[in-house]
Amino acid sequence: MKTLTQGLAALFLLCMSSLALAGPDYLVDSMWLEDNIDDPSLVILEVRYYPHRYYTVGHIPGAVQVQRFKDLGDNFAEPMMRFPDHRTFQETLRSWGVNNNSTVVIYDDSRTALASRLYFMLKLYGFNMDQVKVLNGGTIEWSAMNEMSTDAPTIKRGRVRLKPADKSLLVEWTDIFDDVVSRRDENVILLDARPKDQYTGERVNGAVRGGHIPGAINIVSLDATDGISQQWHDDSYLESMYKDLPRDKTIYVYCHDGFRKTLTWMQLKHLGFEDVRLYNGGWAHWGNAFSLPVVTGDQPYDANFDL
Repeated sequence: MKTLTQGLAALFLLCMSSLALAGPDYLVDSMWLEDNIDDPSLVILEVRYYPHRYYTVGHIPGAVQVQRFKDLGDNFAEPMMRFPDHRTFQETLRSWGVNNNSTVVIYDDSRTALASRLYFMLKLYGFNMDQVKVLNGGTIEWSAMNEMSTDAPTIKRGRVRLKPADKSLLVEWTDIFDDVVSRRDENVILLDARPKDQYTGERVNGAVRGGHIPGAINIVSLDATDGISQQWHDDSYLESMYKDLPRDKTIYVYCHDGFRKTLTWMQLKHLGFEDVRLYNGGWAHWGNAFSLPVVTGDQPYDANFDL
């Protein structure tokens, strides 16, 4: 009896450990997609880094092409990767065949960074997120055991209805300038999700100036994914990445063109952070606005901002 009890206890601990390491329930693998690919309510959306590969390398059979800049930003804003209004995005979703009852599967070839932008936008405009899945590993995961197609699908126009943007998920440059740069609100943390060399200013990308917004700390969102398999690392890895980030604070996040920050948002929300907001514009805005201050180096503030 004692041996049986010990065995059950060990099994329970093993199960609890597995649960602790489990990723978000919206992440699915290729087997799940194979089992559900004939579901008439399923809409598969591909967001490639180089969009021409949808036709040359190929895509998952039935997948609709998403052009990452044109389809996921405000084409007439400055910078162009500000979020579009809900009616514009609603029309785009309808052209992809999305309805209110659709199960939407998103994948990319960029470690979920591109897929995350589309995932966040569905949340931003009130789509039922219980119906949204992300293919963990993207094109690598699918093509390992399955064929790709170069045939564009026949799309029946959808009738999805979206809501105006949930403004509690976004901040503007004025919020950051007031809360972080000027008042240094202790309840707000500014997080830069870009690579380290862009944060320090050693490499200039996405704007004419290098560096970071005064007060920003740097945690690279792509570090939470594997560069070969393109899959998410487990929860213990995520926890270790963000272990120094206070959970009781409001987190403002930015990157350079609007994809890495949405990946950070997905990661933090999965870990249980409640108040995470994205800078609508990011470094592509701040770094090009010459009147706004910039810090270079590996510290949040420089001598100009010493107290």
